[in-house]
Amino acid sequence: MKQLISRLHGDKVIWAFVALLALFSFMPVFSASSNLAYMRHGSGNALTYLLKHAIHITIGFVIIYQVHKIPYHYFRGISRIALPIVWVLLVYTLVKGTVIDGANASRWIQIPFIGISFQTSTFAAIVLYIFVARYLSKKREVAPDFKQSLLELWLPVFVTVGLIFPANFSTAALIFSMVIMLTFIGKYPLKYIGIILGTGLLCGLFFILIAKKFPDAFPNRVDTWISRIDNFTSDKPDEDDYQIEKAKIAIASGEIYGLGPGKSVQKNFLPQSSSDFIFAIIVEEFGLFGAITIISIYLLLLFRFVVASHKANSLFGKLVVVGLGFPIIFQALINMAVAVELLPVTGQTLPLISSGGSSVWMTCIALGIILSVTKKEEEIAKELEEAERELEEKKKRDEVLQRIIDRELNGVEDEVDENQEKVNQMKASIKGKIMEEDFSIEENPMLAIKGMRKNNK
Repeated sequence: MKQLISRLHGDKVIWAFVALLALFSFMPVFSASSNLAYMRHGSGNALTYLLKHAIHITIGFVIIYQVHKIPYHYFRGISRIALPIVWVLLVYTLVKGTVIDGANASRWIQIPFIGISFQTSTFAAIVLYIFVARYLSKKREVAPDFKQSLLELWLPVFVTVGLIFPANFSTAALIFSMVIMLTFIGKYPLKYIGIILGTGLLCGLFFILIAKKFPDAFPNRVDTWISRIDNFTSDKPDEDDYQIEKAKIAIASGEIYGLGPGKSVQKNFLPQSSSDFIFAIIVEEFGLFGAITIISIYLLLLFRFVVASHKANSLFGKLVVVGLGFPIIFQALINMAVAVELLPVTGQTLPLISSGGSSVWMTCIALGIILSVTKKEEEIAKELEEAERELEEKKKRDEVLQRIIDRELNGVEDEVDENQEKVNQMKASIKGKIMEEDFSIEENPMLAIKGMRKNNK
């Protein structure tokens, strides 16, 4: 286990919260899948769904691990290449959207040979967020020209959101909101943001009016989400959606501590209990205590995203963390708000907890890229720490070397002093000998020198 953890780089707190949410998801998914087991197999054995969820989560963590090893600046160029591919997939999804349980769900396409349904809008969101972050980081030194940015930035945004909007209003609204938030953080001029926001709202209202006037012109899910909005805003009795009613009953039944794991009653009546409305099952089984715990984990994860964004040393890294991290939290809050009827039914899952394949994997891709950003900052911090350590060691080596030099110099000076003392002793000895022979240099210098030579012989 220690070896495995040592191979995980990046923000360890984000790793911990993601693992905590994934581990917790097994209990509500296993419990809430029993109604699907009854309807499809008649046995009520949800073990198959639990195993399927375990496979999805395992693959998801493999995706996080592999993606977080890729340097995050690579995604700058990948986003430009992937965006046209995303448009092709979105058009194909609108035209060839698959049918799930008899309902037209044009948000999904079937992957050939594998048999897995794939929601293209979630992949499109990731690519678009990185694309916007790339543009904003590239233009940070120069004030953007509005006309030029319409072509380079907003045209790709409106094309992407426009292809998602007819089939998935909630996802399109979430993506557009996150792009506006990104441009605000990226210091795009506020007056331009206001113009774009107003234009987007007008385009959305115009589309809704056209869809109401000509309901047969849009054979996808337009009538579905329009009816959901109408039901949500209507005050007439018995107009609430059946799913909302059952979700509210489940939440009310949970009270403070819940009915206990696996003891939910409404899971047998609530459609999509293991995906879109899993939060209601969590509250029913774990009560208000469980609800506050889950909300707290998501909010703490949001805090770690803010910290990671603040630590990033490049604007692109900051915007990538915000653009990929914040939508995960907002999606979770939207899912919870739907369960308590603060918002109309949206179809947004609870990230890392709801059952599902592609939705879990797309969330894991986003988390892997975020961890790649934090891994880079971790590497930079480690390099700085090593550089400081090397400087400290060099300083210590210099001090030791200076002490050695000082000691050697002191030894040389001692030798010089000893030699000087010997010279002085020799001088004194010669002078003494001269005095003993009584050779007076003052009276007869030549005789004194001859006497010295004679004595030396």
